[in-house]
Amino acid sequence: MVAVRISSRSGLPSLLLYLGIGIAMGQDGIFDVKFDNAELTQVIGYAALVVILAEGGLGTKWKEVKPVLPAAAVLSTLGVGVSVGVTATAAHFLVGLDWRQALIIGAVVSSTDAAAVFSVLRRVPLPSRITGVLEAESGFNDAPVVILVVAFSAVGPVEHWYVLIGEIALELAIGAAIGLAVGWLGSYGIRHVALPASGLYPIAVMAIAVTAYAAGAMAHGSGFLAVYLAAMILGNSKLPHWPATRGFADGLGWLAQIGMFVLLGLLVTPHDLIDDFWPAVVVGLALTAVARPLSVFISLAPFRLPRREKALMSWAGLRGAVPIVLATIPMVSGVDGSTRVFNIVFVLVIVYTLIQGPTLPWLAKTLKISDDPSETSDLGIESAPLERLRGHLLSVAVPGKSKMHNVEVAELRLPAGAAVTLVVRDGKSFVPAPSTVLHRGDELLVVATDPVRDAAEARLRAVGQGGKLAGWLGTGGTDGPDDAVVEVPSLAKLARKLGKGGESLPGGKADGSKAPH
Repeated sequence: MVAVRISSRSGLPSLLLYLGIGIAMGQDGIFDVKFDNAELTQVIGYAALVVILAEGGLGTKWKEVKPVLPAAAVLSTLGVGVSVGVTATAAHFLVGLDWRQALIIGAVVSSTDAAAVFSVLRRVPLPSRITGVLEAESGFNDAPVVILVVAFSAVGPVEHWYVLIGEIALELAIGAAIGLAVGWLGSYGIRHVALPASGLYPIAVMAIAVTAYAAGAMAHGSGFLAVYLAAMILGNSKLPHWPATRGFADGLGWLAQIGMFVLLGLLVTPHDLIDDFWPAVVVGLALTAVARPLSVFISLAPFRLPRREKALMSWAGLRGAVPIVLATIPMVSGVDGSTRVFNIVFVLVIVYTLIQGPTLPWLAKTLKISDDPSETSDLGIESAPLERLRGHLLSVAVPGKSKMHNVEVAELRLPAGAAVTLVVRDGKSFVPAPSTVLHRGDELLVVATDPVRDAAEARLRAVGQGGKLAGWLGTGGTDGPDDAVVEVPSLAKLARKLGKGGESLPGGKADGSKAPH
């Protein structure tokens, strides 16, 4: 818990803290635990990466990723190729590694780490266009990088580049198809099959995500891409009991990160890192100052993004535990010099994560592309269904800059079948009248029947964005920085607000008709 707090306040990915714990426990550390099983580390690291990608996919908003999906796809494929070539050339000519080792290092460190990107970027107030590209890239680029590392680590000569490109394209296509199919089928099933307990929904969602990985791997496709896409579909499908699912996935993601980082810290031998410190710094400098900027500017050239944003994306290519896990592949394959490759990658990740993570907010502010934190809060739309009563409970929080401020309840003009049944203001709850004026900071409890649930949600968002005249002025129900936050209260919280328990429609009738104000 202390490590989590320090990580969240310092701007550093939790990587460094948990790696430090592992190093302190391992060889040359306090407890001198001897652990050198690279194969077990690789297996556990893969399993943890599946969980981390699933958690990241569940938290990725389609409305942010959709406009930048082509840019993220090009950056995670063409950008990876540029980065591998430049970094490998530097490792060969500046550090003296043979071409196989140089290519392995170039491929390993060309993958941005999903856990590091998700943990840092979600605390930095950046425009959604930038965060969307970086998050999608970190979810996509693991797949081609794994294929490259496995190919470079295979026994025998490295295949021709055009063969590798064909294999990468085929595996990505198979993984994408399976991920989309499993995600769609899984979301359809969860929405239409009532499980006997709400606690089973988070388990079912994570099981579907893991199934996507297994199906992709068994079909000789990219399991990592499959799990990320399946989780992204699930996370944008308005699943039942979504708050519980999101919290479960977040906690499981933290456990995966902690376990993976501590294990990697145990695997390293600190006194062996001294000789490889400066080679790692040189390779990291070539990666950070040359390879990453070139890959960003070349890949994003067709998309006409401002140079300031490209510069920030160049610096925001955060590395984390994923490159270290991938560095165990040549160790397991028995590649000559694989231990040195692992040590160089380990030092490179620590040094440049320590530099890049804390300086990212400063760079965003210097480049004048940092948004107002109050305007970039993570807005969510969630639903808690009342299956037996065929209704939904929506909790609406009116944020500080919402145009729902000073709007009367009647002026919300909710569709028939939806009603505001409770308002919580300054810790006190009351049943509103049609003339009740809503204020910033209010929390509203809205009840909607199944047929009008989506229309009610769209209307609430439209008023949050356009005020009482939304609709007449052409304001739609799209999400914007001033939207109301629509979420779902837990049943226990709802019971406390209403002063009674049970599954009932407060202020309305069981048949879903609109309650009188």
